[in-house]
Amino acid sequence: MYAIVDIETTGGKYNEEGITEIAIHKYDGHQVVDTFISLINPERDIQPFVVNLTGINNKMLRNAPKFYEVAKRIVEITTDCIIVAHNANFDYRILRTEFQRLGFEFERQSLCTVELSKALIPDLPSYSLGKLCRTLGIPMTDRHRANGDAIATVKLFQLLLDKDIGKTIISEAVRKETKKQLEPKLLDILEDLPSTTGVYYMHKENGDIIYIGKSKNIKKRINQHFTGTSHKAKKIQLQVASVSYENTGNELAALLKESEEIKYNKPIHNRALRRTIFTHALYSFTDEQGYINLKIDKADGRKKPITTFSNRQSAKSFLFRMTEAYQLCQKLTGLYKTQKNCFNYTINTCNGACILKEPISQYNERAQELISKNSFENQSFVIIDKGRTYDERCAILIENGIFKGFTFYDLNFQVTNINVLRSLVTPMQNNRDVQHIIKNYIRKNKKLKIITL
Repeated sequence: MYAIVDIETTGGKYNEEGITEIAIHKYDGHQVVDTFISLINPERDIQPFVVNLTGINNKMLRNAPKFYEVAKRIVEITTDCIIVAHNANFDYRILRTEFQRLGFEFERQSLCTVELSKALIPDLPSYSLGKLCRTLGIPMTDRHRANGDAIATVKLFQLLLDKDIGKTIISEAVRKETKKQLEPKLLDILEDLPSTTGVYYMHKENGDIIYIGKSKNIKKRINQHFTGTSHKAKKIQLQVASVSYENTGNELAALLKESEEIKYNKPIHNRALRRTIFTHALYSFTDEQGYINLKIDKADGRKKPITTFSNRQSAKSFLFRMTEAYQLCQKLTGLYKTQKNCFNYTINTCNGACILKEPISQYNERAQELISKNSFENQSFVIIDKGRTYDERCAILIENGIFKGFTFYDLNFQVTNINVLRSLVTPMQNNRDVQHIIKNYIRKNKKLKIITL
């Protein structure tokens, strides 16, 4: 099964583009069996040259769904499918980037019709979609719009499938990542690395650390660095002489360790993570009527947030879920701008706080419950997570809302005294990034064991 994809974007810097339109045609090798087409609000401006090319402008996308609102549909229609696109590296990268912004790892096999066309129909003057279709007599409409280009790619792919009689080229063309032959020194480094969760350190020949990262599978992540084609990946491949690592057993300890180590060592290739790693936050205030309101805004170090997020999209996605879970008013959470009642009141899922109908104390009790659960200001607790071995656990200590550090302990040794735990914990820095990491991890891991002190 194939998912034939075409994406239009805002243009801009590498990995900072946003999707403006997407078309996916699910193809079983004989016919299209499912289709998804949608404009997408990228929540960023479109480059002028892209507007001229596609005809899609900011005004057209104002009321279009955000990516997180269509993400589930994209996952569904591409499940168990090979992604097919004309220049698949671009479309697949854009999709993966958008899902990474939501904290979801989107991984599919991919197949590029440019590469396939070069193999099956060699020596053509151009392999751009427009010129290729004209050469092969494939009709095209709505050039540089997602659905027009996707339909043309479906027809091109049908023709290429017919030409590949032995099916050998398609088998060889399908891959998860770009093929690359590793240098012997990189293969030697990979050979000694474990497939465990932890923090890794890339060193130059003189021992200097050039990059620090974390991964749930260190070996797999280092392999991605060594096969990457970005400017930074190529620099790392040239400079790296060895890789050391530290097992942490769980992702939270790895994230916390990574953050502290980067700030302390300041490796040359970790420029982004030397700064704060979140951009948006959830704040609360009480309006003139006495109702607690919630608001997503850019993170401001002078204010105390309830919780923080890596981008506005993930913040909105979280707030939509919490509004539903705690039966809050969309108007008072800033998700539905109106002078009258919110939409949820119309469908009887809001109790009327938007029109002063619900008692203030009753509404505020639920809003405060959400705030307390997602903000650990003045709270003391221990997060218990996996250790480095099956008979070990990791304890992460927070006292009065301040992160103190973490330790590992044997399951046969029960820590029942807070003073004993304090003595075992390796002290670590508390800062805004650490607060963000912990809150985000708790938010995503509902079954996490937390002991209140």
